[in-house]
Amino acid sequence: MSLRERLVRETVPQVMPLVRNDDAPTGQQLFQDLKSRLHQTVINRLDLSRINQLSQEQIQSEVGRLAKDMLASEATPFSTTERDRLIEEVRHELFGLGPLEPLLADSTISDILVNSFKDVYIERRGKLVRTNVTFKDNDHLMRVIERIVSAVGRRIDESSPMVDARLADGSRVNAIIPPLALRGPSLSIRRFGSKPLLMDDLVEKGALTREIADLLGMCVKARLNILISGGTGSGKTTLLNSLSSFIPEDERIITIEDSAELQLQQPHIVSLETRPANTEGKGEVTQRDLVKNALRMRPERIVLGEVRGGEAIDMLQAMNTGHDGSLATIHANTPRDALVRLETMIQMTGMKLSDKAMRQQISSAVDLVIQAARLSDGTRRVTSISEITGMEGEAITMQEIFKYERSGIDRDGHVIGRHRPTGVRPLFAERLKLYGLNVPRNMFEEK
Repeated sequence: MSLRERLVRETVPQVMPLVRNDDAPTGQQLFQDLKSRLHQTVINRLDLSRINQLSQEQIQSEVGRLAKDMLASEATPFSTTERDRLIEEVRHELFGLGPLEPLLADSTISDILVNSFKDVYIERRGKLVRTNVTFKDNDHLMRVIERIVSAVGRRIDESSPMVDARLADGSRVNAIIPPLALRGPSLSIRRFGSKPLLMDDLVEKGALTREIADLLGMCVKARLNILISGGTGSGKTTLLNSLSSFIPEDERIITIEDSAELQLQQPHIVSLETRPANTEGKGEVTQRDLVKNALRMRPERIVLGEVRGGEAIDMLQAMNTGHDGSLATIHANTPRDALVRLETMIQMTGMKLSDKAMRQQISSAVDLVIQAARLSDGTRRVTSISEITGMEGEAITMQEIFKYERSGIDRDGHVIGRHRPTGVRPLFAERLKLYGLNVPRNMFEEK
């Protein structure tokens, strides 16, 4: 049996007209309308029960040939280039995420932001740019969203109009639909490359210096508890991934996330992900539940994608009871703000702890706070590395070890600055020595 006979239905339904006889729309609207009709017609012509018998390459080749045959029989007002583009987009509708596929194929794009079906932005090198990518209508955008969330076993509808999901490459997805989204479905995709950025890549991009990278690597190996603080899009998760590469391969790592993003390379990893409630409002599994369960799984390292709620107290208690070397991220604009947010999260649990007791928990658990930021030119930098040294009265004491010092902006709008030591030798330097890690004496001297 030929490829065509295996793929195309024996009884071919009536092919719907690709161009209406009435007043047809023009330009982009005509293109979208034609693509939608061609898409539906190809689906009608395919024998879906036989598709699993063929390879992806065979299917795509036959779909392309089938679409070309249909277009050739129609007097469509498109050039050869436009017809090729139309066929390629039909392939994307059948086998991918429709209009998003070309954007997902572009490795320079870090964020895809769909405000509405006809309003799509991307972030490239830290700057937002509007694209000419559009969906046919809200229903078209909704089908793409449903395809994304169903792939990871989640759902989105009027009773559950918000969802977090992920793509096959680990990219983070958030979708929100009416009645909460007033202008129609909205979609946000935070891209993660198939190959995670290593510390060498961050040094090359100027996010930090080789000296700082070496110090952070020693801190991870010496099992310091590290909190990575920063605003949205500041590179916290990327930095967490990079730091995790210093964890020895023979250690058991438990990762806990709302939506799995981390791409750790070690062989001994158990990845846990939260679960939302079902349609009856039952079955929810929170990060706090997962942190408690992780403590029963003999972890040597706990990596928490983001601390955002009651799990903060369980994480701190774990750090204080033998699970040192843990890593986590938190949303905050300064290292001091990060500690205040931890206090707020502890209070969210309803525990009756005094301010001093909470701060003692934090100061004894967290060793290092790394502050990340996205600057005005779109670049991401480690702007501060601070050590928590203990308590003074009822206040947590900190000392800054390295800082990013800005000196201005050049003619092209790029931020000018440099990383420099503050001249303070950290207390953890002695701990690094105990682990056999050589710390140069002049590393912390002001230059």
